[in-house]
Amino acid sequence: MNQLLFIYNPTSGTGQVKGALAPVLDVFTKAGWLTTSYPTQCKGDAVRVVRELGPRFDRVICAGGDGTLSEAVAGLTGLSDPPPLGYIPFGSTNDCATTLHLPRKPREAALVAAGTGVPVPIDTGRLNGRPFIYVAAFGAFTKVAYDTPQELKNTFGHLAYIFAGIASLPTIAPYHMRVEFDGQSLEDDFFFGMVSNSQSIGGLKPPKAERVVLDDGLFEVTLVKKPLKLADLTDGLQALVSLSPAERSGALVQLQARQLTFICEQPVPWTVDGEFGGSQTVNRVENCQKALNIIRGA
Repeated sequence: MNQLLFIYNPTSGTGQVKGALAPVLDVFTKAGWLTTSYPTQCKGDAVRVVRELGPRFDRVICAGGDGTLSEAVAGLTGLSDPPPLGYIPFGSTNDCATTLHLPRKPREAALVAAGTGVPVPIDTGRLNGRPFIYVAAFGAFTKVAYDTPQELKNTFGHLAYIFAGIASLPTIAPYHMRVEFDGQSLEDDFFFGMVSNSQSIGGLKPPKAERVVLDDGLFEVTLVKKPLKLADLTDGLQALVSLSPAERSGALVQLQARQLTFICEQPVPWTVDGEFGGSQTVNRVENCQKALNIIRGA
């Protein structure tokens, strides 16, 4: 029998993953997998377990939120020959599940992860050497992702980020920054910046989401500039809240790039897949093309 490593976060989705274990494991067995299960014990545990045990298995499947998936990806990208990765979503927003066309019902998602899904190559990213699966961001609202209490996320889902984001509006200030990317550069005051490889960010579609190609070696980059007039302010806030194009003012800068360097005189806090990613004056983001094979739904 083929060997499967199943890692799950027992606290994801208000602990619902624990109640779904029996049908999920039954799906794995019926699909011909001999399964080793591991419940994560603390933050970062999935990274360690995947790196230590991953090479022994034919497939790794993780269950939890986007943070659990991000940890599994970080562990797998540290291996020379990583096995394919399946995902059963249990989080409050589940951006990656949307991008990968995965069912939200645990048993149906397990069927995809264990057999009916298709392994496809996917790009991953690195922020200052730290792996991420779908987004790295700085500026307005990004601190909300890792400061919002888990209880609020469990109760309100991605609306929790919106509630906390509105509360943070008085503290928003732009960063004067030089951005170097693929032999080009620009310099301006930015309220927000996002480097992504996803069709869903915070439960919302980013600009031009339909054009995202997961294995093309390119990130989609969105930058929101400091407004110069009232119309710019209106469109800039629209871009922040809805991630929709601000066509009139040019408040929104969109581009694609393989590598980027963000240079600022002050340390800039970043988030990586919704978790705190560090704060430095120089931040480098690189695309790792087709770093993993991930199981995608129909």
